[in-house]
Amino acid sequence: MKATLITEFKDVSEDDSIIQMIVWRLPVPVPPTAHGFKYRLVYVVDGARVVGFDNERGKGDHCHLDGQEFSYCFSTIDQLIEDFIKEVDKRRAR
Repeated sequence: MKATLITEFKDVSEDDSIIQMIVWRLPVPVPPTAHGFKYRLVYVVDGARVVGFDNERGKGDHCHLDGQEFSYCFSTIDQLIEDFIKEVDKRRAR
């Protein structure tokens, strides 16, 4: 079984900021995660990542907020997207 694209979204705002979300369902989890998803959600302003949520082999689920990296407790795709949008909205309100 191959990876299946669940969602792919990209928006470039009038201020040239970018929001991009890509989520795949995998046949086997990416170690050390136990879920079967591979994802990358990013908010970029002036060419720099301000918010990012992703999982990669060896690192697992984590997020990038204002240049710092934190672990992230993945539960569902819907919650992941909600958490990402919440962090983006916080920074857009500044």
